[in-house]
Amino acid sequence: MLQSQTGRAQAARGFTLIEIMLVCALMAIICATAVPNIYQLTKKEGLRRAVSDLKDVCANARAQSIFSGREVSVVFYPPERRFGISGGAPAPVDPATGEAKPAPETMPGTGTTGIIPEDVTLELLEVNLDNAFASGGEWTYNWVRVRFYPNGTSDEMTIVFRSEKGELRKITLEPTTGLLIQGKME
Repeated sequence: MLQSQTGRAQAARGFTLIEIMLVCALMAIICATAVPNIYQLTKKEGLRRAVSDLKDVCANARAQSIFSGREVSVVFYPPERRFGISGGAPAPVDPATGEAKPAPETMPGTGTTGIIPEDVTLELLEVNLDNAFASGGEWTYNWVRVRFYPNGTSDEMTIVFRSEKGELRKITLEPTTGLLIQGKME
């Protein structure tokens, strides 16, 4: 008789299979609704990625210039939809013009290179008041260089991105501080 009472007391302290299944089902529902939101936060796409890459590359170029005490350039290749910090290896020569064509380092994800995603249009790229985009729909230049100097200054740059949804984002590189200023356009 004593054993049956202790057995019932131990059984009463546990959870039933139905209770465990309900808790698991609720946890699965909560996780299923949260996964898309978490995925959106971690995966950068479109306009967000273009702006983030540009901020990272420019900040790294400015820091490298200040810490190394030498000029560092960010090179944009508008027709190829990419940009990056030039450095290290000797610059290849452009066969059409005979001019040195600086190549960005190829270390994706380290803040030294960036891309302009396919769903983003580069509306304007202007460096030192020289527009790299011709009015006829072609690029005036195959590559454009923005220089960062050891004293923390830089060339002046304005870039405008347009998303597939029509959202415009204007980013300006302030020459006296070498910092990016971001704004939305109406």
